[in-house]
Amino acid sequence: MTTALAFGPGVRSAIERHGRETYPHECCGALLGDGDRVIATHPLPNVTTEGPRRRFRIDDKDYLASERQASTAGLALLGFYHSHPDHPAVPSQYDLDHAWPTFVYPIVSVVEGAPVALRAWMLRPDRSAFDERPVAESADTTER
Repeated sequence: MTTALAFGPGVRSAIERHGRETYPHECCGALLGDGDRVIATHPLPNVTTEGPRRRFRIDDKDYLASERQASTAGLALLGFYHSHPDHPAVPSQYDLDHAWPTFVYPIVSVVEGAPVALRAWMLRPDRSAFDERPVAESADTTER
């Protein structure tokens, strides 16, 4: 059984807000946390040149900044979230082709500007497919 990914206070709302603000384009950002608990998000610019309504890309310097931010806070980089404007919160073939097995990937579906679903995914070690990772809201307000 897969353990749930725990979202600390404000994490889900931060991801949903970012998706709403960038609609109709895809948003993206980093997840900072400890173990199976996401404590904070780090919104990132979508630098894709393939059309931000259907793709997202994180620049190398932004990736490194996310790692530094996590390290400075005594946390780890757990993964990356993004939105799917007017599409379900399920990974695409593009997501499969660009994901890494060590990270978690929450996707928020934003339909007509409103977040409607958020689901998290992990890439299998053999990179063949994603498996859904349950998400739980955490009431723990411990700050780092």
